[in-house]
Amino acid sequence: MDFSLIIESLPIYFQGLWTTVWLVSLSLIIGICIAIPLAIARNSKNYALNLPSWGYIYFFRGTPLLVQLYLIYYGMDQFFPVKGTLWENAWFCALVAFILNTSAYTAEIVRGAINGLPKGEVEAAKAYGMSVFQTYRRIILPSALRRALPAYSNEVIFMIHGSAVAGIVTIMDLTGAARLVNSRYYAPFESFLTAGLFYMSLTFIVLWCFKGAEKRFLRYLRPLS
Repeated sequence: MDFSLIIESLPIYFQGLWTTVWLVSLSLIIGICIAIPLAIARNSKNYALNLPSWGYIYFFRGTPLLVQLYLIYYGMDQFFPVKGTLWENAWFCALVAFILNTSAYTAEIVRGAINGLPKGEVEAAKAYGMSVFQTYRRIILPSALRRALPAYSNEVIFMIHGSAVAGIVTIMDLTGAARLVNSRYYAPFESFLTAGLFYMSLTFIVLWCFKGAEKRFLRYLRPLS
């Protein structure tokens, strides 16, 4: 294995790492903002809210991320002209695909956490005289989001790994950096092994952060010793 090749190519990988981090981070932030109303609508007994949210979640969970990216990147010009708009940029198309995908998965995580809440918490809020909005804002969502942390950590990791498809549409993320290094030096083992190590390091940092968050926010669920 040629370590000098890896060291020489590190600036390319760090550039790809930065692209991966900001793409995934921004998609997760916007995605969870979409996912919370989606989860609430999915739990609604009103079919005008329930059915569209169900269809949205079913479609984006039922199709591969790569197919969604291709539909957005190659298919948007079927509906409106993309030249001179943000749709012309590969990073914007990837960002939209990531947001739509992660919002659907996160909505199901949040919905499951809401449905798993002890009934006593909601009943106590009603007995206290809180409105539906106040109950969601003060009781249901804070408790559900804390309980969803372990499952949501898996979604964050899946998004980090799934972001590798961005390299297919000319974005210089970690996988794109590995493809570039391989095309320059014809060293697939060194190129993609280095990218894999970067992904592993990023995953380790995410897991460490979520472990700390779980210890802090889920402390009240631990049995008393």
